[in-house]
Amino acid sequence: VLLALYMGYVGLGAGVLRALERPAEVRAAQHLVQQHWELLANHTCLRGPALQRLIEGIIQAYKSGITLQGNTTSLGRWDFSGSFFFSISAITTIGYGNLSPSTATGRIFCILFALFGIPLNLVLLNEIGQLVLLGVQHCAHYLEEVFHWQKKTSLLIKTCALVTGFLLFLLLPPLLFSDKEGWSYEEGFYYSFITLSTIGFGDYVIGMNPDRTYPSWYKNVVSLWIIFGMAWLALVIKFCISFLE
Repeated sequence: VLLALYMGYVGLGAGVLRALERPAEVRAAQHLVQQHWELLANHTCLRGPALQRLIEGIIQAYKSGITLQGNTTSLGRWDFSGSFFFSISAITTIGYGNLSPSTATGRIFCILFALFGIPLNLVLLNEIGQLVLLGVQHCAHYLEEVFHWQKKTSLLIKTCALVTGFLLFLLLPPLLFSDKEGWSYEEGFYYSFITLSTIGFGDYVIGMNPDRTYPSWYKNVVSLWIIFGMAWLALVIKFCISFLE
């Protein structure tokens, strides 16, 4: 029964997403083909195979973090700040997919780094979660002694912890992303949840716009937000699991 419910839920998601996203995909494909043929028609010196190779080269370079800016290229994804953020995304299993090691030694190191880093990350998140729960329990005990509340205390404290975490990790960060990335609030909120839940599609990633200048502290602060936000969301998901079970 549980398996049938699970597959039904996934099937429902697939059906809704297909209905919502498939038309946009078709329009985008048609628009791309139209632009391709217009470019070849307006610039007769171009040849189809050569243009295709150029497009593939640009795509591959972009995946490696290199973008064209006039006659120069933009680098910076593998500086220390970018590498630190990649390390966080690797051991938290977010795995945005927009950046990955391109050398054999880099890939081997990434495997070893993640092999030990993922358990370390889980231990850290568990410890942070336990500290949060301990703080909630202390607050509940304090209110019980001061106001002599019995039944209302636990519910009140859990509600406050939920609302505070929702505010700090999901509602306020999109304002920062809107300022630094130029995203809408909806896009920032979407990125926040997709990141903290470790889904990590990679369609929105901070610090990747070559046309913007980011402060040195930006990725480091976002990295800390990811760690503590994941710990908070893990507690929420754990509560949801208990409720479903």
